[in-house]
Amino acid sequence: MNTHELSQATHDTIEHYNKNAEDYREGTRTHDVSQNINALLSYIEGNTPFTLLDFGCGPGRDLKTLAGLGHIAVGLEGAAQVAEMARIDTGCEVWHQNFLNLELPNAFFDGVYANASLFHIPSQKLTQVLQEINQTLKPRGVLFASNPHGHNEESIGSGRYGAYYDIETWRTLVIAAGFVELTHYYRPAHLPRNQQPWLASVWRKNT
Repeated sequence: MNTHELSQATHDTIEHYNKNAEDYREGTRTHDVSQNINALLSYIEGNTPFTLLDFGCGPGRDLKTLAGLGHIAVGLEGAAQVAEMARIDTGCEVWHQNFLNLELPNAFFDGVYANASLFHIPSQKLTQVLQEINQTLKPRGVLFASNPHGHNEESIGSGRYGAYYDIETWRTLVIAAGFVELTHYYRPAHLPRNQQPWLASVWRKNT
C-alpha cells in the first residue's frame, strides 16, 4: 500500500470500531478466552503482581479480567469511543493510541496481551510495531498474540483491514522483531483444524 492507502485503511478500521462500539461490546462480552490469558500468565517470570499491557483492549473485557486477577493492567486502544468504554467498564488506565504511532515506555511491562488486534496492522508496518512492543517489555518479558490465520493474504472486509498469516510467516515476522517462540496453538480448542480460525502464540523477548 502507498502512504494514502495505508492511512485510509487505518482510519477506516478505527472508524469501524467507533461506529460499532456497542455492538462489538455486546457481541464479544461472553467470549471465553481464559486459555489465552492463562497462556500469557503462565510464561511470565518473577513475582506477582505483573505489569501488563492489553494491546488493543477493545471495550475492556480481558483488561478487567487481568486487573481482577490482581495484576497492574493498562489498556491500549486505537478507537477513542471504545477506549472510553474500557475506562468506564474497568476503572483501569487506558491509553488512546494509534497502533502506527505508538508512544510506549521502555522496558516497562512484564507482559503484553494482544488478543485479536495485531492482524489489523498493515503488513508493511507490522515489524515496526512488533519491535516497539519488544522495547516496551522488560528483559525476558512475554508477548501473547492471537489472530485469525490464513494464507498470508490482506483484505479490507466489513470496513476493516486485516492480514491473515500462516504460522510459518507469522513465526518469521515475530522472530525478526527480537522474540523467541514459546508455544502456539489454534482456537477454539477441541475442534478440527478447519474449524479453528484463530492462531494463538506466546513469545519471550530475546535478551
